[in-house]
Amino acid sequence: MIDFCDLSLPQATEESIWKKCRNLVRQNGYVLSKEVDDFENDFARFCEANHCLGVATGCDALMWAMEGLGIGRGDEVITVANTFIGTVLPIIRVGATPVLVDCDPKTQQIDPDQVASAITPRTSAIVPVHLYGRLAPMDELLRLCNKNGLVLLEDAAQAHGARYKGKRAGSMGHASGFSFYPAKNLGAWGDGGAMVTSDTSLYEKVKKIRNYGQEKKYFHSQIGWNSRLDSLQAIVLAEKLLLLDQWNERRRSIASRYYDILSDTEVSLYHESPENEPVHHLFVVTHKNRDLIQSKLNSQGIATGIHYPVPIHKHKCFANEPFAKDGCFPHAEAQSAQLLSLPMHPNMTISEVEKVFQCLKAI
Repeated sequence: MIDFCDLSLPQATEESIWKKCRNLVRQNGYVLSKEVDDFENDFARFCEANHCLGVATGCDALMWAMEGLGIGRGDEVITVANTFIGTVLPIIRVGATPVLVDCDPKTQQIDPDQVASAITPRTSAIVPVHLYGRLAPMDELLRLCNKNGLVLLEDAAQAHGARYKGKRAGSMGHASGFSFYPAKNLGAWGDGGAMVTSDTSLYEKVKKIRNYGQEKKYFHSQIGWNSRLDSLQAIVLAEKLLLLDQWNERRRSIASRYYDILSDTEVSLYHESPENEPVHHLFVVTHKNRDLIQSKLNSQGIATGIHYPVPIHKHKCFANEPFAKDGCFPHAEAQSAQLLSLPMHPNMTISEVEKVFQCLKAI
């Protein structure tokens, strides 16, 4: 059996996590403790940004960033149609209107030309997604934001440690949202997320929002929410952060081998610009007979996934939204029927990559 995602840890890392968790339990420091502060500082440095705030989920990270920036009713926020629903829900939750655009079929990333065409006087922000741990075309998007006076918020939920022309994912926009869902490159032992920014004013606003709007205990200066990263998860994340660069480099080695050998098969590959450093949260290929390929791989004990089988505008929950029209985003629709995610994790061996190749070649 070749696992799609293996979350096992080195023994020394696991033992260190348990030791620190036991100490925390003895101290009764479960919420917004020093462990959370330490992780936030460490992750801000890792992202090459000034500030990090741990929150409950990656969705919350984007939502509170939007709220802190005053994005809401009457505003339009542009994002891409081929993403996880967690990119779009925060836009709706703050009262803004999501405006979807299609992806570039060569990269699967948001298409800057489509973004330019979608900008209106009501547009307040652009939310590119660093899909699969690869990089959105940030230069073009930042130019559009600067030209039109827009905010850029990075959905970096899948891109912990990736670099765009030397710059860390999460450091290039006004703010960014990260997810620490367990299967992410940097994953907690439960849910978690973080907003990263170098804007001190935004940081101070969101710091209150995530904690009931409190300035100090029981004194509330604004409407807030309970959206805090707990201390136990901060311990897990801080220990795993020490290994993240090493794990990401391993993912790049596995991806490199995939690229070398899969060129001899009928699957289509998406290539990254050589000046960027993706972190390959997922390794996604396409094939016109995706379902058949997936079935045959599964029968050989090779686990796979589909990210994502339904583009945003075709979800039932958005049936009454203006963007819910078939054919509006042809590339996102076509790719959703052909995408296949192959096994990808730092514990994967090159021999397992070779087995995936042999199975694909035999189909």
